[in-house]
Amino acid sequence: MVTSFNVPRLVIAAPSSGSGKTTVATGLMAAFSERGLAVSPHKAGPDYIDPGYHALATGRPGRNLDAFMCGPDLVAPLFAHGAAGCDLAVVEGVMGLYDGAAGRGELASTAQVAKLLRAPVVLVVDASSQSRSVAALVHGFASFDPQVRLGGVILNKVGSDRHEVMLREALEEAGMPVLGVLRRAPQVATPSRHLGLVPVAERHTDALASVSALAAQVRAGCDLDALMALARTAAPLDCEAWSPHADPSASKARESGGAAPGDGAAPVIAVAGGAAFTFSYAEHTELLTAAGAEVVTFDPLRDEALPPGTAGLVIGGGFPEMYAPELSANEPLRAAVAAFAAAGGPVAAECAGLLYLGRSLDGKPMCGVLDADARMSERLTLGYREAVAVSDSALARAGTRLRGHEFHRTVIEPGAGAAPAWGFTHPERRVEGFVQQGVHASYLHTHWAAEPSVARRFTEAAAARR
Repeated sequence: MVTSFNVPRLVIAAPSSGSGKTTVATGLMAAFSERGLAVSPHKAGPDYIDPGYHALATGRPGRNLDAFMCGPDLVAPLFAHGAAGCDLAVVEGVMGLYDGAAGRGELASTAQVAKLLRAPVVLVVDASSQSRSVAALVHGFASFDPQVRLGGVILNKVGSDRHEVMLREALEEAGMPVLGVLRRAPQVATPSRHLGLVPVAERHTDALASVSALAAQVRAGCDLDALMALARTAAPLDCEAWSPHADPSASKARESGGAAPGDGAAPVIAVAGGAAFTFSYAEHTELLTAAGAEVVTFDPLRDEALPPGTAGLVIGGGFPEMYAPELSANEPLRAAVAAFAAAGGPVAAECAGLLYLGRSLDGKPMCGVLDADARMSERLTLGYREAVAVSDSALARAGTRLRGHEFHRTVIEPGAGAAPAWGFTHPERRVEGFVQQGVHASYLHTHWAAEPSVARRFTEAAAARR
């Protein structure tokens, strides 16, 4: 049923990466949360790390809105699902405002997400090396696409009172409201490494302090009342909120007596977590639960056994290369994972999970489920992919088409097994990943909301092992 949905909302964008979007978005989320508002945090694009900071700032799951992986039609429903019952939603953009999937026009850009959400945009501008030119830059972004409504600017890295005056005068001349001014503040910088910010799970105490400092900086430098007023100008969305229970195959399974949450017969699906495996989308757990699974998190750095009754195993992305010695030292768990896979247990592994299942990572022994060795490299593999399942697996039938994302600085040799997981059809043609017995392992990150049958199929494979 299509309903009218209207939560006040802002999209935080920038002319380019590195302008301060995460600083402003996270600071706004925390500052408004401190006012007692229920703030729904969102991130445009596939990034897993920023939503961790958003969750810390708001106490709610950080959710991604990716028009490439999930399709434009699912952006508003996923947003409505995450923002239901909230007082405000803040969406952090990706890259520059108009940057999207390479060669696909506006697809997956922050601008497209803003239009799909009918939301006003706040442009965060790094003003450190300009004065009056800021007006020309902002004018260009405001006029490039008339359907994108640029509601104001937050100036970042402003050097002095005089610098601020010059910037404000230029933007007043251009008719663009200044909604905030942030000075250079290295004390709130968040550490980063080869794939971006260091995830919250690896620095929880320091991350709390960083988020608190960001809130203070934004509170002092931004007009929160004006930003809230702008958020309230967002037009209503006419859409049905996405639901993890909406998969028709899940409904059929429940009608035929399949496992359901709380009936005592739900298969246990163990999901890797902890500092080494931090990449996951909130909707994946919701879909598994809706399909009838009992989802239990375990930490491969600390736990020496899989959770009791494990019938399925999900090992997502993260930074195992940073913890290879510790992962390798946990021999009891490596043996348990290998035994589970050897017995035909269903295993879904993405990126970090693929490395963990291999024979070795940077020379350190891993689980040995796959006859493959991984190592760090200088080359960054990054980009959207269109893929088709090559082999039947516990995750997908052969022929299933999904869009995904690769993001890693490791290589694994060989790159594909005798039965590959995926065949990429765009932007290049190649096979990738491994399917053997119940294992589906690949570098490709996917968003299961785009194809809920994946979660249902995996849960059914787990249920069959009880």
